[in-house]
Amino acid sequence: MAADVVGGILLAGITLYAVLGGADFGAGLWDLLAGTTRRGRAPRELIDESITPVWEANHVWLIFDLVIFWTAFPGAFTAVMTTVALPLWLALAGIVLRGAGFAFRKELSRLPAQRAAGATFAFSSLLTPFFMGTVIGAIATGSIRATGGHASLAAWTSPTALLTGFLFAAACGYLAAVYLVGEAERRGDRPMRAYFTRRAQAAAVVAGALSLAALAELSTSSPALYARLTGRALPLVVLAGICGLGVLALLAAGRPRGARVIAALGVAAVVWGWGVAQYPVLLPGTTATLAHAGAPHATLVALIVVFIAAVLLVGPSFWLLFALQGRRLLSGGDDGSESREKPAGGAQDAGA
Repeated sequence: MAADVVGGILLAGITLYAVLGGADFGAGLWDLLAGTTRRGRAPRELIDESITPVWEANHVWLIFDLVIFWTAFPGAFTAVMTTVALPLWLALAGIVLRGAGFAFRKELSRLPAQRAAGATFAFSSLLTPFFMGTVIGAIATGSIRATGGHASLAAWTSPTALLTGFLFAAACGYLAAVYLVGEAERRGDRPMRAYFTRRAQAAAVVAGALSLAALAELSTSSPALYARLTGRALPLVVLAGICGLGVLALLAAGRPRGARVIAALGVAAVVWGWGVAQYPVLLPGTTATLAHAGAPHATLVALIVVFIAAVLLVGPSFWLLFALQGRRLLSGGDDGSESREKPAGGAQDAGA
C-alpha cells in the first residue's frame, strides 16, 4: 500500500513538472521561431516577462521526482540511469545551457552575442524535452531491463522512443503557446493574443497527430501497454482528446479564458493515462513492480510524510509566486517593474 502511494506521489511530481516546466521549455520553441530581431521583438519580450520570475522554480519538481525515484525504487532508478544515460545527460546539458543562454542574453550588450545566447536558450529548450521523451519511450516499450548493466543506444532510438521525444517537444510548445495567449489576454495585448493563438492551434494539431502516431506505434512495440491504454486507461485518453478539442474551440471562438487550465488538464490526463496503463509495473517486461522493487516500508512511510510536509510548505510558496506574477508584481530586471513596462509598450508598437 505504501509503495502504491509513493508511486502516485512520483506521478504527481511528473505531472507538475510537465504542466509547469513543460511550458517553460515550450517558450524556447516560440523564441526560436519568432523571426528576426525586429520582427520577433514583441513575442520575445512577452516570453521573457512571462517566464523570468518563475522558470527556475519549476525545476523543483524535477529534483523532487529524482529524489523520490532514487529513494523509493533504487533498483529501477539504477537500471534507468544506466541504460539511458546518454539521453539523460543530453537532457541535463540542455537544462544547463538553456539557463545560461536565457540569463546571459539579458546581460550581453553586443547584438551577435545576444543572438548566440538566444539561440542557445532556444535550441536547448527543445533538446531537453525531446531526450526526456525518448527516456519515457524506452521505459514504455520495455527496453530497460531490471539489471540495467550497461548503456544501450537501441533502447532510446526505437520508433516509439523517438516519436515520444517529438511528442514531448510538441506538447511543451502547445502548453507554452496557450499560456502565452492567456498572458497576452490579461495584458490587453491583442496583437500578441492573435499571434500566439495561431501558434497554439498549430501546436495542438501537431501534438494531437503525434499522440495518435505514438499510440499506433505502441500497438506493435508494446502490445500489453497499448491494450491497457485502450482499456482501463481509456477514460483518461479520451479526456486528453476532449481537452485538446476544447482548447481549440475556445481559441477559435476568441475566448481564451480557461484554456490554460484545460490545456494543463489534458497534459495531466496523458501522464496519468500512462501511469494507470503501466500500473503496477515500474519497468515493463520485467518483474520490477511498485511492491517488489520498493525500498523498505519505513523508508516509504518517511517519503509520504516528507511529501505532506512539502505540500504544506512548498505549495503555498508556489501559489504566492504565481499569484504575484499573475498580478505583474515581480520583475526579472534590476530596475523594478516600471522599467519592464516601458519596453513592453514599445514591443507592442513594433509588432503591430
